[in-house]
Amino acid sequence: MAGYKMKLISLTKKPGQTFGFYLRVEHGEEGHLIRCLEMGGPAELAGMKDGDRILRVNGKFVDGLPHSEVVDMVRNSGASVTFQILDEVSYKQAKAQGAKLSGPQSTPVANGVANHGPKPKLCYLVKSSPTYGFSLRSVKGQEGLFMTDVIPGEVAHRSGVNTKDRLLEINGENVDDSTHDEVVEKIRQAGSSLMFLLADEETDKHYKNKHMKIGAWLATTKYLPHKPRIINMIKGSDGYGFMLREEAKQAGHIIKDIDRGSPAEKAGMKEMDRLVAVDGKVVDSYSHEQVVDRIRLSGNTCCFLVVDKDTDQMYTQGKVSPMLFYDDMKDSNSPPSYTEAISFPVPVRPSTPVKEKEEDLKPKLCKMKKTSADFGFHLNCIQGVCGQYISEVVSGGTADRAGLENGDILVEVNGVNVEQRSHGEVVEMIHSSGSSLELLVAKKSVYDKLKAKGVAITCMLLKETSYVQVHSAETPETSMEKKHEKEARPETPTEPARERTSSSSSEDSVDERL
Repeated sequence: MAGYKMKLISLTKKPGQTFGFYLRVEHGEEGHLIRCLEMGGPAELAGMKDGDRILRVNGKFVDGLPHSEVVDMVRNSGASVTFQILDEVSYKQAKAQGAKLSGPQSTPVANGVANHGPKPKLCYLVKSSPTYGFSLRSVKGQEGLFMTDVIPGEVAHRSGVNTKDRLLEINGENVDDSTHDEVVEKIRQAGSSLMFLLADEETDKHYKNKHMKIGAWLATTKYLPHKPRIINMIKGSDGYGFMLREEAKQAGHIIKDIDRGSPAEKAGMKEMDRLVAVDGKVVDSYSHEQVVDRIRLSGNTCCFLVVDKDTDQMYTQGKVSPMLFYDDMKDSNSPPSYTEAISFPVPVRPSTPVKEKEEDLKPKLCKMKKTSADFGFHLNCIQGVCGQYISEVVSGGTADRAGLENGDILVEVNGVNVEQRSHGEVVEMIHSSGSSLELLVAKKSVYDKLKAKGVAITCMLLKETSYVQVHSAETPETSMEKKHEKEARPETPTEPARERTSSSSSEDSVDERL
């Protein structure tokens, strides 16, 4: 990389905020491009420019990685992320000259940290007495706040906190710029539990020497009391023996109805576990059908990362992904015995791998009005293929309340069929619709079946206007309650309409807001 100067940029966002840019891949352009910088957003303020190329994310070289993998790395970083960036002109010159963009930092890294480097630590404190058993101090001429008076045997000490540890985050919020009094107040307001990100003296010095920001994406999870579970399974002829559902009152993909004696039961899956990842791929943003398809594509063996309720709550409080645990286990030489279970013969019984409930072959008519910047969903397409699909529906947003779901295929916009329209045309139709929008959509499975039957998908297929077709597991009573609730307020406003495009597969997003 001689002659080319890379920029090292660290970004931190507040809860509910984005990093303020789109990450794109574009036809005829190489690399992961920075586009659509938000004026006054973290990215613009840190010095990012339109057309810059991202070379590294948290120390890992990404120039040759698939777009979706880079997006996942940024999202899994939590509230802070570090980039190494090259400007557009330098990037194109380097490519033309065949320069080695990976440069001298070719040491393999895992989750942004060289395998031999120290890691900060996540510590979860649950108060069982009036205090946690530590104090905070500042050191004249030294940046940050540090732990002191850590009482042996008390909550903080048992949770992995040591004297002289530097406090970096409280419940996922960076406190580098906070005063002593502000941090004390945050701790008091947090209640009876806290998630700290801490760095001991060696770790703090290591990253200062590298001029790298320390964030939760670098942390070890070994001090955390609740552990996600890595479950490897061999499928029997009756499948894995569990049902995957979406619950009305719980986010994510939930494990239910585990068959007695099934691979799932023997492997240690539990009722109401949340499925985080399949074969190392985070599935939080996937639709139900996409997760089921991914499991089926795994063949006869599959690796599941799951969390129970307490573990899920703990990671959520710290605003970190359970994938940190998964990466910790990949980095360790010997996998933990408490997460393993799992190769065994299964009796042959006729059935299917993952149970799904029957669905009506009907589209959905979703009506929405906005009062904020947009409608609360992204519009994606598959490059070179006609058709648009919905992604990243904001939970509780206008689109969500109107019944729009991730993976829905878009058929009509305000009564106009858009199946053969270009992505740009459809985006413009949505933008020009003003504050009201009516979309006719269909779940992909429904869309494919209707097309296979040669049925034209129009509002005529709706016996009555239905704003929601929930594919989660629920009783007939709760299903009807939800339907009536949605129909009673189909036009409740909420969040933003953002457009995105996708590359050669529906999982590889070409245009990502970060």
